Amino acid sequence: MRAIADSLAARFNPVMVRGEISGFSRAASGHCYFALKDEGGQVRCAMFRRSADQLDFAPRDGQVVEARGKLDVYGPRGDLQLIVESLKPAGQGVLFEQFLRLKAKLTDEGLFDDARKRELPSQPRSIGVVTSLGAAALRDVVTALRRRVPHIPVVIYPAAVQGVQAPAELCASLRTAFQRHAASGESEVLLLVRGGGSLEDLWSFNDETLVRLITQAPMPVVCGVGHETDFTLADFAADLRAPTPTAAAELCAPTRESRLGELLYVQERLGEAVLGEIDQRAQRLDRLGQRLGRPSGRVHESRQRLLAAEHRLQRGLALTAQSQRNRIQASERALPLALGQAMNQQRQRLERSSAALALLDPQLVLERGYVMLTDAQGALVTRVKQVQPGDALRARLRDGELGVRVTAAEQSP
Repeated sequence: MRAIADSLAARFNPVMVRGEISGFSRAASGHCYFALKDEGGQVRCAMFRRSADQLDFAPRDGQVVEARGKLDVYGPRGDLQLIVESLKPAGQGVLFEQFLRLKAKLTDEGLFDDARKRELPSQPRSIGVVTSLGAAALRDVVTALRRRVPHIPVVIYPAAVQGVQAPAELCASLRTAFQRHAASGESEVLLLVRGGGSLEDLWSFNDETLVRLITQAPMPVVCGVGHETDFTLADFAADLRAPTPTAAAELCAPTRESRLGELLYVQERLGEAVLGEIDQRAQRLDRLGQRLGRPSGRVHESRQRLLAAEHRLQRGLALTAQSQRNRIQASERALPLALGQAMNQQRQRLERSSAALALLDPQLVLERGYVMLTDAQGALVTRVKQVQPGDALRARLRDGELGVRVTAAEQSP
């Protein structure tokens, strides 16, 4: 093996390799292990602590980099490996390239055209929220809606917002919202939200099936995914994109003050219209009086009728305004009770859901002495036929992880 390693060093070293990082891990010793791959194959890499400490960025899976180092042979296994001495980013990575390709494809199909965007209802009767029950985004949205429109019911459609299962769960929750809206008018506007994160964290919201489903929504959809600088394909497909989950809630929830202001404006306009009509009738009366000469009795009678009409109109205006005030006051008295009941129901549902999710926590299984195995790519190992002798695995225990290697692989009869 040493002779082979010396031959490689004499003929090739030093080398520069460009590829996509796969299976990146950093050991407690500070050494980093990963693979670099492209369409032609892959090579195992090791970057010792003295070199890893010089990195000015955090390497991650899917990132395209350029590695400079020396080819060597790992003696115990006889594997070819690259000892990386320096590493630097070489582009935006495969995920971002996939994002751009899919965005261009869907743009060409017209899915992101402004012409198909719908306006939000000015006063929705109910608001739907699609997100994870444990997400901070849900707390932000509920807080904003409670502050601005405590009288509007909020319906939550839970779904994972990160991970392999997230796209399917998000699609399922959207379909549930669509079906309930068609059946009963539930959720006149739908919020699709989650907090910020990396491109990998938000990748579920770039799923093509999810994006196409958003464009088929029977109600307007507001997408509030990530922070202000984060963009996903779901943002482009939604009827409106909000920079944050809180902003998404505020966009579809006009404040009580703004609604009262609109009512006051209508009242003022109505009063102006009434006074304008009275002025016009008074001018007409004056012109008729001039044409008739001085028929004092008829003029007096007409003025009396005009005054009576003016009093009736003013009284009617006052009664209308008072009725509106009484309705608002009654609604204000009823809103806290209705909100309290709604929030109590949602809190109970959240507690039951949280308890159910806690029972599914894999950590509980590990606490009983079981071990969870994953391969070098992070995939779960559940069968013997998934591994071969010599494979490097990660074993997760109740208090940490171990690196293990397969020495034998025998299936049970």
